[in-house]
Amino acid sequence: MTREEIVKQVNDLLAEEFEVSADTLLPGANVKETLNLDSLSLVDLVALVQQTYKVKIPVTELRTIQTFDNLYDYIESHLPA
Repeated sequence: MTREEIVKQVNDLLAEEFEVSADTLLPGANVKETLNLDSLSLVDLVALVQQTYKVKIPVTELRTIQTFDNLYDYIESHLPA
């Protein structure tokens, strides 16, 4: 899966799940602010990533994912081979 495919698929999934416009999901934008995530919504995001990509995001790693670029990077680097 290419980076472009990951970005498009993640944006489509998040836009649908969190009912936001995909246009607001910019690479440098803050994930929590853009998606208006509280702690429960954040759990939904992690579950969605895990279910879709078979990529686990430990709590310690979750703190490092601030922007959408961070999220794309994490998914891309942890995709099962």
